[in-house]
Parts: sequence; C-alpha cells; structure tokens
Amino acid sequence: MPQPIDAVQLQRLLGTGGQLVEVLPEPEYDEIHIAGAINLPLTALNARSASRLDRTSPVAVYCHDAL
Repeated sequence: MPQPIDAVQLQRLLGTGGQLVEVLPEPEYDEIHIAGAINLPLTALNARSASRLDRTSPVAVYCHDAL
C-alpha cells in the first residue's frame, strides 16, 4: 500500500537497497534529478518500463511539480 515518507525514511530505504523512481518527463529528469534515481516518465509507465525495477526491493516514487 502506498504511503508518504520523509527524507530520513527515504535515506534509510535507499541505504537498505530500496529503489528511487522519478516519474518526471525525460527533459526535466535530464536537467535535474536525485542521484541514483531511475527515470520512468509517468506518461510512459507501464508493465514493460516497470520491468527495470527489482520486484524484491521496496520502491519510492518521486515527482517534483513546481506549480
């Protein structure tokens, strides 16, 4: 079940093998992203693109919207 986490929880998750997915469009991801994040643009997210993820490790999904 999805749940929000804070920066400390994210660091702990990533430190134990978790994955960080940014769902930004590619141009935005190329401009700036969190180091180590996997880019899976939300508009292209499907079973095939998600197959890049390790299904045995937790995933945190991030999207920054400046609006």
